[in-house]
Amino acid sequence: MQIPDRESISAEFKSDVKRVSDDAILDAVVALANTDGGVLYLGVEDDGTPTGVHKSHRDTTRLAAFVANKTVPPLSVRVDPQMIRVDKTTVLVIAIEVPRSTVIVATASGKMLKRRTKFDGTPESVPLYPHEIVTRLSSLNSYDYSAAIAPDAMLDDLDQAEIDRLQERIRSGQRADASIVGLSNEELLRALRLVSNAGGAALPTITGVLLLGKATSIARILPTHGAAFQVLEGSSVRVNKDYGGPLLPIIDDMEASLRAWNPERELFRGPYRISLPEFSPSAAREGIVNAFGHRDYTMLGQVRVQIDERGLFITNPGCFVDGVTSENLLRVDPRGRNICLMDALKRVGLAERTGRGADRIYEGSLFAGRHLPEWTESSKAFVSLFIPRGEPDEGFMQMLDEARRHMGSNPSVWSMLALDALRSEGPMTARKVAEYTHMSLGETQITLEGLESATLVLRKTLNGSTRFSLNEEVYGLRYDHGSVVSQRVSPQEYPDLIVAYANNEGKVSTGEVAELLEINAKQAYRILVTLVDEGRLVRSGKGAGSKYYPVVNQE
Repeated sequence: MQIPDRESISAEFKSDVKRVSDDAILDAVVALANTDGGVLYLGVEDDGTPTGVHKSHRDTTRLAAFVANKTVPPLSVRVDPQMIRVDKTTVLVIAIEVPRSTVIVATASGKMLKRRTKFDGTPESVPLYPHEIVTRLSSLNSYDYSAAIAPDAMLDDLDQAEIDRLQERIRSGQRADASIVGLSNEELLRALRLVSNAGGAALPTITGVLLLGKATSIARILPTHGAAFQVLEGSSVRVNKDYGGPLLPIIDDMEASLRAWNPERELFRGPYRISLPEFSPSAAREGIVNAFGHRDYTMLGQVRVQIDERGLFITNPGCFVDGVTSENLLRVDPRGRNICLMDALKRVGLAERTGRGADRIYEGSLFAGRHLPEWTESSKAFVSLFIPRGEPDEGFMQMLDEARRHMGSNPSVWSMLALDALRSEGPMTARKVAEYTHMSLGETQITLEGLESATLVLRKTLNGSTRFSLNEEVYGLRYDHGSVVSQRVSPQEYPDLIVAYANNEGKVSTGEVAELLEINAKQAYRILVTLVDEGRLVRSGKGAGSKYYPVVNQE
């Protein structure tokens, strides 16, 4: 047994020199079970000094049975006795190992507690209040608050204008569930579970109020609901919008605001202009919808979308649900806190129908050659998605295009993550790639073999160690338009593109211009002669071997 240096959320010390009360033991065990589980060290002082257990607690079998008999539902704990040497003597310390419960546990007398951290960083056990029970159960996937009938809500609390807006979205949206197109208002409300029967009457659910409620009704029924959109430049606040009211217009306005603050840069490849936004619109959209769909509506706080010099942050109140972490987002089976709400958002075409919104967020960033999105700042109080700014990796975009051409479809998110690992870290063993991508070793090896057969990845064995690396020849391929929004450069823009090419490469020839713009040699020559006449390029040599150089400014 290794006694920790200090108490924590998952470690509790109890002195037993004067025989700690049974109630104190039960309180500590229940609080640990209702949080993250942990260990109660019986016979240890608050400062971590072992002093031993009272003789009445030395029967470990009886102690485990006592905990099971005095908790509801019965809690099964493991009791581990250990003799600990202290100075010149030994004392008996008992570790009561408490599992994390998947339901709410109470003492037989009805006390429900949880662990929390105080302002000074030390832990304590506190009551689990009624409103926190919903939060706890929803995070455990044991209760869907969004499907519950909204308290004190009537059908009059729903806004007819929002119902009409929803119907129009369904009729015009390409992603909407075909089975709900053409339904009457009453049929639609029932199909999406926006109302539920109670006492023979149809009453709005929490989902119904969130999607269709009048602003005043939402403020009364769900005072925790709110959102904000912010743009920061240094210490200056450029935009600060606060939202209330139904979700659909909030999401629409947030998307529009994001577009206004999502600058595009133009990349020129051959005769094509590629518009590449700073943040992938598809990734940002999924992030915003997921924030509203998965937030904890029993907690105070806002869904916040913030843009600053670091990137885009999308934050919502409420932790990840049980079994989901920032590391396993792509692997875990789709699950959420508000099942009814997310189902409605999917069926009206707002959310990813497969439940793989995280995949779309990763894919949006990777296809744009950007850094990976991050959820590492998430905590027990909120989930935070960060999409960083950064220069697009054009070579990586080219490689993904090559993968799509070879495979006949978009590469899987796992293939892209494996390529990203090799791009970011250089040559790696399959085991290292597995650690980077959070795949199993077997899955990683199959993925790398597929990329190797597509000639995107090379395998090298040295001194018995096999490493994989990007195929640099493919990584440096000329860009072939198709994976991002692109349009052909107009002939009026040819001169600027040629001058830019000459400035970048140091010189340009007739053949290079013909290849670059996909035009014949005579057309290329005429443009170059015009640029020389205009003083924008300088010619050297004669005939087919002529080279054209940028003009050097003389000051």
